[in-house]
Amino acid sequence: MEAAMIDVLIYLVVLVIVVALVWWLLDQLPLPEPIGRIVRIVLIVVVVLIVIGVLLQFTGHGNLLRLR
Repeated sequence: MEAAMIDVLIYLVVLVIVVALVWWLLDQLPLPEPIGRIVRIVLIVVVVLIVIGVLLQFTGHGNLLRLR
């Protein structure tokens, strides 16, 4: 149980780092307003789905993402 929790924490930390890097990159690129907003919304939706999948996998109720 402890090893699975550590795995989940590592995945979430890596996910946060990647999302922060992508968010920073989007701030650096001059995208037109509707496209920039759409890209950010898609990024947030994908991250939320990944977090839900990881948490469901941790509880044993989901097969969206396989951690191992």
